[in-house]
Amino acid sequence: MPLPRHLTLRHQRLGRRSTAGLLIAALAATALGCSRTGDDGDDRGNLDVMIDSLVASLSPDGPYRDPRKAERQAARQAVGQLIDGGTEPPAKLLSGVGFRAVHGVQATDGRKFTFYRADEDTGWGGLLVEPSVPIRSVVEVPHPAYDLNTEKLGLDLFRRLPGSAMLIAGAHRQAEGDDADVAHNDRSMFHVFSEEFAERGVPQLQLHGFADRSLPGADAVVSTGAGPENELAVRIARELKAEDVRVCRAWVSHCVGLEGTTNVQGTTAAEHGAEFVHLELGWGLRRDESGRQLVRDAVVAAWNG
Repeated sequence: MPLPRHLTLRHQRLGRRSTAGLLIAALAATALGCSRTGDDGDDRGNLDVMIDSLVASLSPDGPYRDPRKAERQAARQAVGQLIDGGTEPPAKLLSGVGFRAVHGVQATDGRKFTFYRADEDTGWGGLLVEPSVPIRSVVEVPHPAYDLNTEKLGLDLFRRLPGSAMLIAGAHRQAEGDDADVAHNDRSMFHVFSEEFAERGVPQLQLHGFADRSLPGADAVVSTGAGPENELAVRIARELKAEDVRVCRAWVSHCVGLEGTTNVQGTTAAEHGAEFVHLELGWGLRRDESGRQLVRDAVVAAWNG
């Protein structure tokens, strides 16, 4: 099967570097493991394995529940500690509501990370941060195991954007009668974290996927949800177009219901005046590493621009 047009061009640009690139990728994959331990000192593998394991465990009949009032409050306080600092460690606040802090160092660049992972029975997922750097952006993955490979792109962006956090849901979006669809559930723990980031003005990028047949004339949809057009969205669309990606910009054109206008995180961000970008990606861009790298590079260039 021939590659999509934008990926064919990408491969042509790589040209003679392709063989070397494959060798480098293989070596990088070997070295990608992270030295990390949980709070009780056990070795639980690397960061990629953790995320892959979380996603592989999700199914439409899996567990999910909304957090209770006290649990929401603890999560809000933990985000405040992560961003504003304070005397009570976020790990202590979150451990009281079923999160486990796993600390480690990425072998690729020596950057430290902490993954606050919720008890699997809650279906809340987790929050990945770089503890030594102030949080300046958030990459969100609301539909792992449904919008395929969005978690892989999210993790790649976390690694390429110093000071970023990655928020990932912990249940299949169809679990518990669709209550686990966190992009449309403002009672979820995912939303609690997102709202606290929005209150503090932290920009958020939320990753989604669509079937290519849903919008045959586009490879990606860039929108701002319920909010007005913002500079980050404009830059992301521009960088994608520069890579010959066919982009539907929701503030310019109708994108057949992929604009994210009912997304509750986008609505809340708009209420707080925080930047929010809803990025829908066709399967051609999510399917393999080449397409995801193209998107990653465009987003990183836009964020640094």
